[in-house]
Amino acid sequence: MEDQNIEGKDRETSALSKKSLRQHIRQRKARHTDEELVALSQPIVEAVLADPRFQEAQTVLLYHSLPDEVYTPGLIAAALRMGKRVLLPVVISRTEMEISDDFHILEPQGAAFTDYASVDCAIIPGMAFDAQGHRLGRGRGYYDRFLAQAADVYKLGLCFPFQLVEAVPCEATDVAMDRVECGPVQS
Repeated sequence: MEDQNIEGKDRETSALSKKSLRQHIRQRKARHTDEELVALSQPIVEAVLADPRFQEAQTVLLYHSLPDEVYTPGLIAAALRMGKRVLLPVVISRTEMEISDDFHILEPQGAAFTDYASVDCAIIPGMAFDAQGHRLGRGRGYYDRFLAQAADVYKLGLCFPFQLVEAVPCEATDVAMDRVECGPVQS
């Protein structure tokens, strides 16, 4: 994995199960207001915009952030201004996610995108990440299934500093990130 900004390792999370780790991270997120999370997102978004792999990418998979995720509307807008083809996922069932480049109000509207080989960079959210790029998602496997089909895509995980842990429990179907960006680590 490429050089990363991961120093906020947390020994108390190293032995947690996926379910327990998700709960632990939810508790950490709950300590912050929505406004604080938006402010914490700014240096993370700036780091993504400065990433050479993102800058060179023609087609990028982004995500429209949930209230407890790194805030991405500014990143989506910047990618569009840069002339990138922007793809956004939408959950269509408990087990399936589609990706589209035709969206309205940041919700995909067009036909499902399936040319995964053309995706240059995938910006992926997560509940927790570790220094090896292992990612803990929300438990449905949407991104892992997509990434298994887009094996050559540059995978950039986004999280807040308090979402970095010493070790994320992994399974054979979990796909590691090439890099994790969390902005400046707070003390």
